[in-house]
Amino acid sequence: MAGSTFGTVFRITTWGESHGKGVGVVIDGCPAGLPLKSLDIQEFLDRRKPGQSRYSTQRSEPDRVEILSGIFEGRTTGTPISLIVFNKDQHSKDYSEIASYYRPGHADYTFDAKYGFRDYRGGGRSSGRETIGRVAGGAVAARLLASLGISFCTYTRSIGPVEIRDFSREEIFNNKFYMPDRDAARKAAEYLENCMASRNSAGGVIECVIHGVPAGLGEPVFDKLDASLSKAVMSIGAMKGVEIGDGFSVASSTGLDDNDGFHIRPDGKVEKTSNHAGGILGGISDGSDIILRAAVKPTPSIASEQKTVNKSGEEITVSIKGRHDPVIVPRAVVVVEAMAAVTLADALLIGSTSRLEYLQKIWK
Repeated sequence: MAGSTFGTVFRITTWGESHGKGVGVVIDGCPAGLPLKSLDIQEFLDRRKPGQSRYSTQRSEPDRVEILSGIFEGRTTGTPISLIVFNKDQHSKDYSEIASYYRPGHADYTFDAKYGFRDYRGGGRSSGRETIGRVAGGAVAARLLASLGISFCTYTRSIGPVEIRDFSREEIFNNKFYMPDRDAARKAAEYLENCMASRNSAGGVIECVIHGVPAGLGEPVFDKLDASLSKAVMSIGAMKGVEIGDGFSVASSTGLDDNDGFHIRPDGKVEKTSNHAGGILGGISDGSDIILRAAVKPTPSIASEQKTVNKSGEEITVSIKGRHDPVIVPRAVVVVEAMAAVTLADALLIGSTSRLEYLQKIWK
């Protein structure tokens, strides 16, 4: 299978299946000397693990990370970092029935069309558990970025029709939806209760704001920073759209409204007067906050009856059994943050070769 590696210099390769022995990641290109311990990675994994509320799958997984290589005496060695999380609570029998048909909204049919064979236990590589490797890799990238003063604020902007109206950074971790608006979180719970009562599911929007990104990251043609971020986010299962800055609303805007002006700060540095561009101009970071949003589709595994076909070519009606999230948005918040972190870490390392003076500072 091609396509399990992301990045150019800072690279992650995820591996494993939902109902296999475990899942994990190999991280290559991380500089030596970065302070790193398992707790730094575990904090990220705890934000995505199942069973945290009645609005996520009740699969009981501790998702404890083990570091296999690349760390010595609490610091990275510059060699590949290998991380593993063992699966503990597989209920493979819950999925034996779906071996013969294609679940609506899932990758069952496309996997069969591509490979002629698939691991039907929880979706195999297309399962949400594949994101464990992404999150673990993103935790390492986030540590690297933090050492350079770059930080993230990632949260749920909306669930179904319920969108945040107020913003409190402290509130993000005070509710199970990672919403910065307490009232919106309450309304989201009511909406999800109705979805669950009708054997249905919900989608939503995740917003990621990245602070402290220096100007000059990204390449101006095919590897634009916004293009790389979009690919990173769209590679996550269930993502169906990405916006940078004002996003799709620019289509109804004007140049006077959309253009970000510039001024000189008291310290003599150039700064934008607004941030409609979301921190990226011409594919290169401009020093403002990078703002991106990701649209997450409703969980496709629902108990309501749906029409599909089986491998014998018969049209049938099914209802999906097993343990499934009625909404995956809250658990996907940290996944979006992780992929953004990997993308920025890679861009920083690539950018170190963009000027002769950078190389001279290191080697001369």
